[in-house]
Amino acid sequence: MHSVHFTAETSSDGVLERDFTVGEVPGVLWSPASGSDGAPLVLMGHSGGLHKRAPGILARAHHYVISYGFTVAAIDAPGHGDRPRNAEDEQWVAALLQARAAGEPIRPIIVDYNSSLAERAVPEWQATLDALQALSEIGTEAPIGYGGMTLGTAIGLLLTAIEPRITAAAFGGVFVYEALIEAAGQITIPIEFLLPWDDEEIDRQSGLALFDAFASKEKTLHANPGRHNQVPRFEIDNSARFFLRHLGRGGTSQA
Repeated sequence: MHSVHFTAETSSDGVLERDFTVGEVPGVLWSPASGSDGAPLVLMGHSGGLHKRAPGILARAHHYVISYGFTVAAIDAPGHGDRPRNAEDEQWVAALLQARAAGEPIRPIIVDYNSSLAERAVPEWQATLDALQALSEIGTEAPIGYGGMTLGTAIGLLLTAIEPRITAAAFGGVFVYEALIEAAGQITIPIEFLLPWDDEEIDRQSGLALFDAFASKEKTLHANPGRHNQVPRFEIDNSARFFLRHLGRGGTSQA
C-alpha cells in the first residue's frame, strides 16, 4: 500500500495546506493549523477540465476548515492538473473542443470520457483514502464525506456506491448515463444534490431522474437558476452544514 508523501506545506488564516502524493497521484490536504486529530474528512472531486486547486475547491476547503474544523482532501483526476493526459485522453479533449466549436452535441463525448476517467479514478481515491487513514491525525475513526460537481460527481457516484467508509455525499451538475443511475440505486447514505436549473448542456430532466434514482432515505434537492458553473456561493455553506449534520464538527473549529 502506498503512503502519503508530503511535498510542500504552507499556512495562512488558520488553514494548514499540504501538498502530497500517494504513489503517482498528487493531492492537497487542508486542515486546521491548530490541529485536526479525528476531525471529519471531506473528499472533494474537481470538475472536468479543472484540478485539485480549482477556485471552487479552494473556497469550499477553506470554509470547511475555518468554520467547521473539517479536514479536506482533493486529488487530480487522471489527465488533469499536474497529471499528463494519455493518448486516448488527448483524442477525447480534441473531439470535445471540435464539437463545441462546431455547435455539435458534446454529450456522447463527455459520457465516454467521464466513464473512462471514473474507472481509473475510483481505485485512486480508495488508495488515497487508505493512505490518509494511516495518518495518526486522521485515523480510521474519522467520519468521511464526499463532494463534487460534474466530473467530480461522475467519479464520486461510482466511488460512493462501493465505498462504505463514505457516510454522506453531495453531488450535482453531471451528464447522466446508465452507469450513474445504477450507482445511485446502490447509494443509501444521506445525499445532497445540486441541480443547476438553466444548464444549457445538461438537461434538468436527467438530473431529476438521477436524484430520483438514489436509494437514500434522506436526500435533498437544491435547484438554483444558472448553469453548473454558476452555483450560488451560499451553497458552499449549505453543503458544509449538510456535512456538519451527518459527520459532526471538528474539535478545532473557529466558528
